[in-house]
Amino acid sequence: MASERDSLQDRIEDRRRELDVDALLVQAPADLRWATGFTGSNGLLLWTASARHFLTDGRYEEQAAMEVRGAEVHVPGYDLPGYLAERGLMAGLRQVAIDSAVLTVASHQRLKELFPTVSWVAEPGLFSKARAAKTEDEIEAVRRAQRITEHVLEQVVQDLRPGVSEREVAAELTVRCLRGGADAMAFDPIVAVAERSALPHATPTDRTVDPGDPVLLDFGCVVNGYASDMSRMVSLGAPSEALRRIHSIVVSAMEAAEEVLRGGVPARDVDRAARDVIDRAGYADRFPHSLGHGVGLSVHEYPTVSWRNAEPMPEGCIVTLEPGIYLPGAFGVRVEDLVLVLADGRERLTAIDRDLIIL
Repeated sequence: MASERDSLQDRIEDRRRELDVDALLVQAPADLRWATGFTGSNGLLLWTASARHFLTDGRYEEQAAMEVRGAEVHVPGYDLPGYLAERGLMAGLRQVAIDSAVLTVASHQRLKELFPTVSWVAEPGLFSKARAAKTEDEIEAVRRAQRITEHVLEQVVQDLRPGVSEREVAAELTVRCLRGGADAMAFDPIVAVAERSALPHATPTDRTVDPGDPVLLDFGCVVNGYASDMSRMVSLGAPSEALRRIHSIVVSAMEAAEEVLRGGVPARDVDRAARDVIDRAGYADRFPHSLGHGVGLSVHEYPTVSWRNAEPMPEGCIVTLEPGIYLPGAFGVRVEDLVLVLADGRERLTAIDRDLIIL
């Protein structure tokens, strides 16, 4: 949409002015996609007050011509910084901002050698805050990815049975997401059975499901570049009273966080609302991670919903809420939803309920 494109150009230029630099040199794939529409793996955007140059290599010549908006496309080959120097595209620039979170030491050294008169301004997460508030098109892409994720969950849990391994379940999640219309997985699925569910980021193994086992499923997919993310707990057979109780505490923690979540509220206050519920239940030391994170072109992006983050929640951002309790040697419980942050509250983008799934 033209209005969204004009607004995007304004946001990028506002970022340059905010940093008080002559130019932005952009190379993070998610930032390039957001700023120009380019979906390839190798690109460079030079953004100044008066010019926008996008560079890529010959593999993406036709793709860049179709995708890149708002910038002149150059296809010099693989040495993109060398081309900037050869063509004099950096002439007259004194201060240039770069994303220090993605630029390697070797790449930084090369830039300093090619452009000795430029002062490089290191800015980690160059566009992270600018990308936080989502447009209607971005929100719709996340919705579509989330609907696929939910549909696949409903399919896969019906196939859970004794003897199926974590690896097999993870493979099934992946295949069904791709068959269901996803472009890719947002991350490698987490499938963790019984005592392994106490590992927050467990990697699927050959561990098989036995009757009575709890199973943690955490996965998401990508549609049009935008990610989904969801966690649910499954019990193969009647759950133990301990599992029911812990699951109830975790869901209550999420509900408490939802009650305070809205644009402008400090992120740490949202985290604290959930953490207080878990603390009062006696599991203060068994919730070791942040409550959530932003989701968009990256499955983990700004803002972090954490006790460490005092910044206000941006209106229009999409975040996860994923409280958890992990009991080593026994089991862990995590429940995760996607939520759109509004000025006066929130909209839950996850459509399915949070109940413990009992098979």
